[in-house]
Amino acid sequence: MSDLARTDELFYTRAGLDRGKLERQVGEALAGADDGELFLEYRQTESLAYDDGKLKSASFDTSQGFGLRAVSGEAAAYAHATELSHDAVARAAKTVQAVKTGQSGKAAEGPAGTNRQLYTDENPLNSMPFADKAKLLAEIDAYARSKDARVRQVMASISGEWQAVQILRADGHRVGDIRPLVRLNVSVIVGDGDRQESGSYGLGGRFAFSHVVGTDSWQHAADEALRQALVNLGAVPAPAGEMPVVLGPGWNGVMLHEAVGHGLEGDFNRKKTSAFAGLMGQRIAAPGVTVIDDGTISDRRGSLTIDDEGTPTSRTVLIEDGILVGYMQDRQNARLMGMKPTGNGRRESFAHHPMPRMTNTIMLGGKHDPQEIIRSVKRGLYAVQMGGGQVDITNGKFVFNAAEAYLIEDGRVGPAVKGAMLIGNGPDALTRVTMIGNDMALDPGIGTCGKDGQGVPVGVGQPTMLIDRLTVGGTAA
Repeated sequence: MSDLARTDELFYTRAGLDRGKLERQVGEALAGADDGELFLEYRQTESLAYDDGKLKSASFDTSQGFGLRAVSGEAAAYAHATELSHDAVARAAKTVQAVKTGQSGKAAEGPAGTNRQLYTDENPLNSMPFADKAKLLAEIDAYARSKDARVRQVMASISGEWQAVQILRADGHRVGDIRPLVRLNVSVIVGDGDRQESGSYGLGGRFAFSHVVGTDSWQHAADEALRQALVNLGAVPAPAGEMPVVLGPGWNGVMLHEAVGHGLEGDFNRKKTSAFAGLMGQRIAAPGVTVIDDGTISDRRGSLTIDDEGTPTSRTVLIEDGILVGYMQDRQNARLMGMKPTGNGRRESFAHHPMPRMTNTIMLGGKHDPQEIIRSVKRGLYAVQMGGGQVDITNGKFVFNAAEAYLIEDGRVGPAVKGAMLIGNGPDALTRVTMIGNDMALDPGIGTCGKDGQGVPVGVGQPTMLIDRLTVGGTAA
């Protein structure tokens, strides 16, 4: 059964909506508008958390609702409700009439169709009994504690989601998508005397729980969390100052996502609030730097068959060999900028309006062996794993903490350091990339992106790369 047929069964057969009547309501509500859609959603979520030797919390939730949007020029009206009924849609239609008179004289052309399927449509919540999930978390706790006597606390969690959406346009065009999502996370705290340090590791994607609950998978997660915690337990204070910085592959792409990716979203550039506004076709990064946003990678956390406006996602080249060549676009900003939508119109749920958002944002690999990159550094910092950070979109300035980092001394990886902060700005950092590794890797499937109060699952990736000069904030005397 196709995703459209399965969502028909959810929203019409089960919810009792009459498809023909609903299509007429949407057509009338959006008559005269430049663009818009009715977004129907049904979602199930489940999460379990194990902490300090016991099951700390467990939740299961089912939600459903719709969002109706009418777009006219730069304005948009949005109404949503948890009630799936024709009366509720009629009330929403009255709300969006405030902007339903379009400015262009005709409705925007609808999105193209697609027959691809990037992930299973099976519900992961049904693939593993609750008791087995709780037992697994207890096993992870016991395993991590058995590995080292210095383990003081273990936190493990598992979560799953099954989301079904259908999007209806004024012209009668309908598309459906069914989206699974799972995640496993392990955090470990170790101690020696009065000193305590932590480490964490997670994995996930758009697939069944079987991909993350196999023994090899969860033991790898626990081993990595413990390894990182023990590395930090023996770390010395990080130095401060300007120095070369080598960023490791994979999850470190989160810095690219925050410091550069958001600045390449269409709305910020249309409004000229991005540090990259007005620079299309110009060099904004060092030669060799190519950055893409790709929502078409099978089973990845950030991938979508269609975005939340019904547009098929794409592989969008943003920076090519250092030149700015593209933005990530939803339908409204693409139309206002005279560009094509790229399938990046995303929303957290039916209660939220869509806007340009990243999917899987990746810097492509280069030609250098990672060890060659490290050997080229006389004295610097090797950031293996990034932690949290903050970014100012208007100027690209960022501050990120390194969750796992080492000194590089005479071309060799030296002692682990604690408290290293990477300080700079995205546009400047991109021009300082001097070596790019041949080891591009994607993150393990743990990213969530926040923007304008909305959170959506995303992916990142990058190879090992050398930034020849970056400010490092440290704690060494």
